[in-house]
Amino acid sequence: MAPILALSRFLHLQQPLRVGLASLYSRSMSSLDTRARAVFSAAVEGVQPDIVVRRGLERHGDKLLVGGQSFTLTNNLYLVGFGKAVLGMSAEAERIVGDHLIKGVVSVPHGIQNTLRNHGKEKMLLENHSRITVMEGAKHNLPDTDALKSAECIRELASGLTENDVLLVLISGGGSALLPAPAPPMSLQEKQDVTRKLAAAGATIQELNTVRRALSLLKGGGLAQCANPAKVVALILSDVIGDPLDLIASGPTVRTDSRPEEVWAILDRYKLSDSLPSSVKEVLSKARPHGLQVQEQPQEVKDHVLNVVIGSNTIALECASRKAIELGLRPVILSPGVCGDVRSVARLYGLLSSFACSPGKEPPPELAAEILQLGPQVGIESWDLCRTMNVLVEERKEGWGATCLLAGGEPTVQLTGKGRGGRNQELALRVGLELSGGEVKSGAVFLSGGTDGQDGPTEAAGAITDRELMEEAASQGLDIDGFLTNNDSFTFFSQLSEGRRLLMPGLTGTNVMDVHVMLLPQSPQKLPII
Repeated sequence: MAPILALSRFLHLQQPLRVGLASLYSRSMSSLDTRARAVFSAAVEGVQPDIVVRRGLERHGDKLLVGGQSFTLTNNLYLVGFGKAVLGMSAEAERIVGDHLIKGVVSVPHGIQNTLRNHGKEKMLLENHSRITVMEGAKHNLPDTDALKSAECIRELASGLTENDVLLVLISGGGSALLPAPAPPMSLQEKQDVTRKLAAAGATIQELNTVRRALSLLKGGGLAQCANPAKVVALILSDVIGDPLDLIASGPTVRTDSRPEEVWAILDRYKLSDSLPSSVKEVLSKARPHGLQVQEQPQEVKDHVLNVVIGSNTIALECASRKAIELGLRPVILSPGVCGDVRSVARLYGLLSSFACSPGKEPPPELAAEILQLGPQVGIESWDLCRTMNVLVEERKEGWGATCLLAGGEPTVQLTGKGRGGRNQELALRVGLELSGGEVKSGAVFLSGGTDGQDGPTEAAGAITDRELMEEAASQGLDIDGFLTNNDSFTFFSQLSEGRRLLMPGLTGTNVMDVHVMLLPQSPQKLPII
């Protein structure tokens, strides 16, 4: 026996049981784990702030070109921004527009400047001589007094503009929390309580934003109205499924066309209407049917606003797809619109894994039928599912080694406990259960990560899992059901195998919702072992 192999065998025999299980984790996941993480990184890299701004903003002399329109620059440009990616967007925008920028204010996440500096991402930071004021707030992705001050500064800047000025507005995910401007007499705390209860009840991001707009001075087109009569140009990095302009950061530069009864229907749906504070009821009274109608923006405001989406989840998935090809995987993009409860989403991924890895020449037809029945419940069109399953069947016949199934979106978690976690970690945990407990023992590896680098109020972006999860957890005395009941997925993954399954990129400086990566070998025998 070769000396190195002999030494390796000797050391292996000396390991305790837990280390042996960690070794099992390493053997089963090492190759696919690395490739899944690389694919996720490529998705995030493709929507970096400087890249998307250069894609959407061009300057030729004294002309600024955006979305096919031209704006004349005569030292008349002002800039505001709010969101997790706005710091990097602002730095690149200032490099492009140069001295024509007079003044700017951006509201960014608490601690992001130090974090980016510590991670060597100086290109996302403003120059020392910048004319843009950076204000940090919204710790743990929640509106706070610091974000409230930032919103007031942004409102003051916009309100002082003239018809000769151009206001460049930079918007990205997290913008709602970073631009809180509760309509009086409502307090910030009262507004937070309403949105927090909605989120805990399982409201979608679309529903949350609809209510936020009704409670805000700046959302729902309020910022554009403040800036009237100046020209308003908004560059948007979308974090909402389908890129609806009125829902991204609750649409501060977009006219609100919501029907009055829509807000109340959402509150009624989650049984919150009767428990609202009197101040909130007063603000919302004008949205009641048969009451006062929501005030619409004047026509001249709408004519002076240009909204352009420059980055999205779809773009991130396309970049991930190219990386998968480089890694020898065959990519297939399922959908950028995955939503709904994480339980249903996890079930769908478990079914797709069984479909791809079931024995025999053809997957069972009843499996395809169940997939098609479940898909619409999680925002995936039937034709997307049919297209994906056709690719998986073709690869079985053609002998491909592994498929890289890509999807994105923003599933929801109904809170039943008080643990630490987020939708990506809980989704990964539930998919792991599906892979561990399914009839077909596939070699699939699943990753779910938030492109902003933060999954809920935790340091992780998400987690990665496979069919060994249940056995691995049991061997270490971890009760998966207990962690799920308490919504404590971060604690679970932190304790499991010393946290090796966690996805920890740190703050990325961007945000286009979540990315799901599932690597599907045709059978367990084709799982690469390193």
